[in-house]
Amino acid sequence: MTTPISERRLANAIRTLAFEAVQKANSGHPGAPMGMADIAEVLWRKFLKHNPTDPNWLNRDRFVLSNGHGSMLQYALLHLTGYDVSIEDLKNFRQLHSKTPGHPEYGYTAGVETTTGPLGQGIANAVGFAIAEKTLAAQFNREGHTIIDHQTYCFLGDGCLMEGISHEVCSLAGTLQLGKLVVYYDDNGISIDGEVEGWFSDDTQQRFEAYGWQVQKVDGHDAEAISQATQRAISENTKPSLIICKTIIGAGSPNKQGKEDSHGAPLGADEILLTRQALLWEHEAFELPDDIYEGWDCKVKGQALQQSWESEFDSYKNAYPELASELLRRVNGDLPLNFAQVAQDYIQACQANPENIATRKASQNTINALQPVLPELLGGSADLAGSNLTWFKNARALEDDASGNYIHYGVREFGMTAIANGIALYGGFIPYVATFLMFMEYARNAVRMSALMKQRVIHVYTHDSIGLGEDGPTHQPVEQLASLRATPNLHTWRPCDTVESAVAWVEAIKAQSTPSALIFSRQNLPHQARDIEQVANISKGGYVLAREQGELRAMIIATGSEVELAMAAYHDLTAQGLGVRVVSMPCAEVFMQQDINYRDGVLPPQVRARVAVEASHVDYWYKFVGLDGKVVGMTSFGESAPAKDLYPYFNITTDAVIQAVKAVV
Repeated sequence: MTTPISERRLANAIRTLAFEAVQKANSGHPGAPMGMADIAEVLWRKFLKHNPTDPNWLNRDRFVLSNGHGSMLQYALLHLTGYDVSIEDLKNFRQLHSKTPGHPEYGYTAGVETTTGPLGQGIANAVGFAIAEKTLAAQFNREGHTIIDHQTYCFLGDGCLMEGISHEVCSLAGTLQLGKLVVYYDDNGISIDGEVEGWFSDDTQQRFEAYGWQVQKVDGHDAEAISQATQRAISENTKPSLIICKTIIGAGSPNKQGKEDSHGAPLGADEILLTRQALLWEHEAFELPDDIYEGWDCKVKGQALQQSWESEFDSYKNAYPELASELLRRVNGDLPLNFAQVAQDYIQACQANPENIATRKASQNTINALQPVLPELLGGSADLAGSNLTWFKNARALEDDASGNYIHYGVREFGMTAIANGIALYGGFIPYVATFLMFMEYARNAVRMSALMKQRVIHVYTHDSIGLGEDGPTHQPVEQLASLRATPNLHTWRPCDTVESAVAWVEAIKAQSTPSALIFSRQNLPHQARDIEQVANISKGGYVLAREQGELRAMIIATGSEVELAMAAYHDLTAQGLGVRVVSMPCAEVFMQQDINYRDGVLPPQVRARVAVEASHVDYWYKFVGLDGKVVGMTSFGESAPAKDLYPYFNITTDAVIQAVKAVV
């Protein structure tokens, strides 16, 4: 029989902290924390393997609150179990620079594994954690030494399951047999707009069984049933597990439980008083008795778990010292000692051995050159490996080999990217994912999240312009580059040849706290001549590719495939006696991070006769050319035709660049 709610004192501590914090902030979501308190109490006290005194312990279980609006649930758990989240932090819920922001934010709060705000991305990150755990274990565990061995737990709600991304990632999780992924579904039937049955009538059990998951249904307020279901989920090694927990939103609130009123607004002072009475909770706001803290505290237990694991790891180090050292290097995010030299040698070789090839092919060549010294590279593509050219010589697909290094994501751009965020957060890997640049739009929110969380995820986007050709405007990106460049903490590289492509990859790999978007062409592009200094300056994001003859009168700024047009215009204008400079700008964000002396040396501020050329939306480039300059590019969507016909049709030609320069001089 289910224990009366008034007797669930440990769970009720979560409930009271949640509704008090929301009330004090005068905003937030008390309903989910109150409804899921019983599930959380069972998981965090009985099953979760963690150490509050060392939130970054390698072999800890990962916990993700995908329904992130219920953040007070997680903050209450962190406080109660002994993490660096004080009662004052809870009182400061949703306030500026607090450890308890409105939604869980990675890097703000000890014990928060990922940022969860946009619904559905938390479960996607959890799938990424589970993939990373399984793959890292397969790569490093040895007989008698199981050093990577833990669960990934995730809470989610109706909203997460309605989001399409949940289908993408849960389908893949079943296919990859992620048996250490356990998900609790808060089946309360309520969203902000009310009872969800009017717009969400899926048979969730059948849905997940069709994915290949183990599915159980329990009373989400029955501790014993939750415990038994969790144990069965842990015992299932080949299938991810979904535990459907029937709950009451706002459980404990006499007048607002089971209603949308408790979802996203404070309960109110009068209802809080009644709720305290219903819970038989006699303590003041934010006041918890000693026995509650004693019942919740996980510090001693957590330290013992970690110490036991550290003893096992010491044995592993003795048996496999090189493997242990390599594992620690990877989880610390450090690059191999020889990476810099290998990278530099390859870049120089690209310059010394000219090739006129598509930059997507140059990208693949770079992966092949760097991957042998970067076993942490974990690649993938959204069913476009043959077009994105992301498959490499030593690639081994995870569906065939758990210790592999390549994921066939299928046509799941959004899911793929959010999973990669989870893999990066987990550590030990540098994930890259790929699709056509146009279909970045499907993944846009996850790209933003990688930037927000400062994760080294490499987003490979090919078929970068109207140069795609015959597939037409649905496949030809126009505004996408501007969107990526406008994203804070994202480096967008659009290289013009093999050398710039190699540099883009190297810089993306080196950028530990910044994701990168690498933009590559479908069509072949000519190799550009450079001296040693010019090659070195590519990594600065922008550099002088062709210097003026005589007095500098005008500058042409170009990226990617349009550098070829800029160089042709340069030769023509120079022959006419006009002092013109060509600046290649593969990454404007990195260029803008350089010191002012370098930037002014490349783009002298007194020279206002400037032309930018890129087969993308023109608006972005006015920040560089100003009101006096001109931009040769796109102002409309594309058309279906061969690339050779599209460039002249849209007037993105050498002659157009020449005329633009003459117009501004």
